[in-house]
Amino acid sequence: MKRRVTWTVVALVVVALGTAMAIANELATRFSCDRASVGLGKPDGSVSLFAISHSATFKSDARLVAAIESAMEEAVEQRATVTYPPLLTSGRVRVMAQCALAEQASNPGASVISFVLASGSGNVVGAITLERHAGPAFDQATLQMAEAVAALLGPVVALHARSSRLVAGRLIDNSRAGLAALLGPRRPGLKLAAIALVGTTLLLAMAKGEHRVTARSFLEPEIQRAAVAPFDGFIAAAPVRAGDTVKSKDLLAMLDDRDLLLDRAKWSAERDKLVHKQREALAKRERSALIVLGAQIQQALSQLTLVEERLARVRVLAPFDGVVVSGDLSQMLGSPIEKGKVLFEVAPLTAYRIILQVDERDIGYVVPGQKGTVALAGIPSTALPLELTRITPVAVAEDGRNTFRIEARLTELDPRIRPGLEGVAKLDAGQRSLLWIWTRSLLDWLRMAAWKYLP
Repeated sequence: MKRRVTWTVVALVVVALGTAMAIANELATRFSCDRASVGLGKPDGSVSLFAISHSATFKSDARLVAAIESAMEEAVEQRATVTYPPLLTSGRVRVMAQCALAEQASNPGASVISFVLASGSGNVVGAITLERHAGPAFDQATLQMAEAVAALLGPVVALHARSSRLVAGRLIDNSRAGLAALLGPRRPGLKLAAIALVGTTLLLAMAKGEHRVTARSFLEPEIQRAAVAPFDGFIAAAPVRAGDTVKSKDLLAMLDDRDLLLDRAKWSAERDKLVHKQREALAKRERSALIVLGAQIQQALSQLTLVEERLARVRVLAPFDGVVVSGDLSQMLGSPIEKGKVLFEVAPLTAYRIILQVDERDIGYVVPGQKGTVALAGIPSTALPLELTRITPVAVAEDGRNTFRIEARLTELDPRIRPGLEGVAKLDAGQRSLLWIWTRSLLDWLRMAAWKYLP
């Protein structure tokens, strides 16, 4: 009998890891019952019927369900195994609910047994009720076997119930366990860690720090002039390229002037010829010829003036002292160019502005006139001071986020800076607590999430 009980318990424990229906079916088979029912305890001490053997649904028979739950609750209230008909060894226990359940079978020989499932800590997790509508009643051996099954099956059912709960229930239990460990007499390391955490939080809440708005930035010239091709022609010389420093009136590029020299010689000779004809006509007093020749001379002079102006613009010169920002014609000598094509872009060395791309979440902390510093990638060891001059009230989507274009000027210059350098700027936004500074982004995200999802 003992070996039989052991194997029965092992089988039930394995099945308990499945569903309550499987447990009920196994119990009905092992104990030769007409019906086996499994119920789970509620926080208020009542029991809710969870499964009935060989029955997929049972809610339709409310009278039977109420009778089974009453029988389970009778056993739970007395914390004892209750049988009907009662055994001599059962002692003085109430069996009214068991009797009422037996009467549901409409058979005078029906018998019922209900036993409690308890966790390892002694907490009630449920109850099981077995029914025999005919045949021998439950005896003392069956009672002992049921109690042995309950002793081993209770902790497994409790573990399965805990693992099947929602996150909120498990979170409450974990919080209670953590609070008990924190306030209990043991775990001194945990108490010291909690004290250190609280102390650090209070220190950060009281300590003040400089709140800075961080933004990606890049350097561009405040003034930028373009040197363009004055007319269609060919490149004869290009002594500079992007990155070179130039002085005012330095040669940037030179166009081929051979065709222009030929045109100048042509129109100069044409002018001299027309002037000679004009003198002959004047000597002969041919008034009509003088009028025609005068117009032709003016046309020749206009063409000659045009050629002279083009020759004066053959040399493309730097408009001021600065650095060549873009343009490289060293590999294009002899190539044709069109009128108006940008050959070079020149920027001064003493007039720069910093463009900041401020995230939309930080734009509320930025105002014109605000001070800050910028560290450029080319000279990261030097932080240059800056001052905001203009906020563009238009957001631009870039790299998956919305940013605002902020213009600032450098209050101090460094001879090593060049247009196009990128870096990181930090704007001074006042004194705030260190705790607020470090948690501001998280708090803002939580506020937006709450506003979005809460009704």
